[in-house]
Amino acid sequence: MLRRFIAPALLAAATAIAASGAAAEGLKKEHVLLISIDGMHALDYENCVAGGYCPTLAELGKHGVSYTRTSTSRPSDSFPGLMAIVTGGSPKTVGAFYDVAYDRVLAPPVNATGNGLAGGTCTPGVANGTTTEFEEGVEFDQSKLNGGGPYASPYDGGILSIDPTKLPRDPFNNCAPVYPWQFVRTNSIFGVIHAAGGYTAWADKHAVYAVVSGHGKTAGNVDDYYSPEINSLPVSLPGLVTADGLACDVVDPDAAGNDYTRGFTAVKCNDQLKVNAILNEIDGKDHLGQKSTQVPVLFGMNFQAVSVGQKLVIHSRKGGYTDAKGTPTPDMKSEIEFVDAALGQMVAELKHRHLYDSTAIIITAKHGQSPMDTNRVVKNGDNSPATVLAKAGMIPDSESPLTGGIGPTEDDISQIWLKPGVNVEDAVALLEANGTLVNLGQILYGASLQTMFNKGGLPPEGDSRTPDIIVLPNPGTIYSNSSHKQAEHGGFAHDDTNVMVLVSGHDVEPRTVTSFVETAQVAPTVLKILGLDPESLDAVRKEGTPVLPGLSF
Repeated sequence: MLRRFIAPALLAAATAIAASGAAAEGLKKEHVLLISIDGMHALDYENCVAGGYCPTLAELGKHGVSYTRTSTSRPSDSFPGLMAIVTGGSPKTVGAFYDVAYDRVLAPPVNATGNGLAGGTCTPGVANGTTTEFEEGVEFDQSKLNGGGPYASPYDGGILSIDPTKLPRDPFNNCAPVYPWQFVRTNSIFGVIHAAGGYTAWADKHAVYAVVSGHGKTAGNVDDYYSPEINSLPVSLPGLVTADGLACDVVDPDAAGNDYTRGFTAVKCNDQLKVNAILNEIDGKDHLGQKSTQVPVLFGMNFQAVSVGQKLVIHSRKGGYTDAKGTPTPDMKSEIEFVDAALGQMVAELKHRHLYDSTAIIITAKHGQSPMDTNRVVKNGDNSPATVLAKAGMIPDSESPLTGGIGPTEDDISQIWLKPGVNVEDAVALLEANGTLVNLGQILYGASLQTMFNKGGLPPEGDSRTPDIIVLPNPGTIYSNSSHKQAEHGGFAHDDTNVMVLVSGHDVEPRTVTSFVETAQVAPTVLKILGLDPESLDAVRKEGTPVLPGLSF
C-alpha cells in the first residue's frame, strides 16, 4: 500500500494501540476524506448511479461498500446529524438536539442574535433557561461571506466570525459565553486524531460547525477550519467556476439580496468555495491555498446543493422530485450532477498527488429531506404544536411563535420545552384535543422519550436539554408557510432519516449491505480505518456504537 504521508505521532499512536490489541490490525489507510451531501437519500444515490448522471459516485461504488438502510440521528437536523457522524453518539450523550433548541440551565446571550434570539440577564449560580442558537445568527455579521470576522479576505471565514456576546451563557461558570465546542458533551474523531498527532481539516456552512472539534476549551482539534457562510448575501466571486462549469463572477439573480440558499446556481458557488478548499488541502496547503501545511489525516466538507435543490421553489423553477420514486426535477438533477462533478475533482486531485490509494472516501449525509413526494406536502405554519401551546401560555417566550423572536424548534417536527411548573400531561392533552389542527401523527413524552434520551428536567435529576414533548406530524407536514419551501428536515420520518453511506477505497471489495446501520457508525469506522481505537470516542463507549459492517481494506 502506498504510504506517502502519515504524521509520526499518529503512526506511533496507531502502532501502540494495535500492539495492545485495542484496535483492529494496525493502520489501514493514511487519510480519510469525509463528505456529507446534506439531504442525499439512499434512493438518490441508487437513482443517480442507475440513471448514469453520477459517474464519480458510480466509480467510487465499484470500489466501495454501500449501505441502503442507513438512519441519521433522530432528530435529523444538521447539528445532531453532524455530531452523530463525528462522535458516534446521539443527542442523549452529545447533548445536541437541534441547531436552535433549548437548555433549562443556560442563560440568554448578552446581545440579541441576528436571527432574533433576545439578549437577557444571567445571574451567577441560578438556572435560567433559554433558547440556544448555534447557527449563522451568532456571527458578527451573518450577511457577509466571512461572517464579519477579522479576516483579510472577504471570502474567508471560520471561528473568528463568532460573536461571543450572542452566545448563551453559563450561570455556573461566571456567566461565561458557551461556545459550540463547550456546549457538546463528548469528544470527536477530530479530537482523537489530533491528539495522536494527526493534522485535520473541515469545511462547513456556519462558523459554529467548528463544533466538529468535539468537547473542549477551544476548537483546536481542527487545524484548518473553513466556513463561508451559506446564509450570507451572495457576492461576485471572480475567477470561481463550479465543477459543472458555471461562472460565479455574476450573482445568481434568484438569490440576489437574499442568501445562497435561494438560488439553484448560488448554492453551487458557495459549495465550490469549500470544494476548492479540499483541493488545496490535498495539495498540502491551507484552505485558501496561501500557506504550505500538510495533507490532512482527516478532512472533508458538507455540500448544501442537494438539500437546497430538494427544498427550493423560486419563481417558475422547482426543485425536488416529480414522483414518489425519487425522479428528480431538472433543477434537482443539476444539483446532484454538480456534487458528483465536484467529487470528481477531489478524486482526480488525489490521483494526481498519488494519494488516492492511501485514502478512504466516506460519503454520507447529516440528514435527509421530507417529503420526497411533493404531492404530500402540507404546510401548517399557523397551526403548529408550539402555536397551540403558546396560546395557552405553556412554553417559554424564547420558544414562542407569538413573541416575534427566534421562535420554536419546529420544521417537520416539533420539539417542545415547557415553562417551569406546566404539567406535561396537560400539554399533551391540549395537543391531542387539537390533533387535526396540528396534523398530529405521534406524540412522544415521558417513557416514550426516555427510551431514546435522558429524562428531561433540571440537573441532577434530569437533563436540561431533553424536550418535554416531541410531536411527529403526519408525513409531509411542514410547520412553515414559506412559499419557497416544499420540504424540510429534522424529523423521524423515513425521508428525513434514510440517507446514503458509501465507504470507498481502491482496494475495497464492492458490496451492498442491506442490514440496518446508522450514520453514528461512521465515527468509529473512521478511527478503525486509520488504525486507531474506536473506543477512544466517549459516545462509542457509552452507547456501544459499532463499526460499520462488511468492510475490509
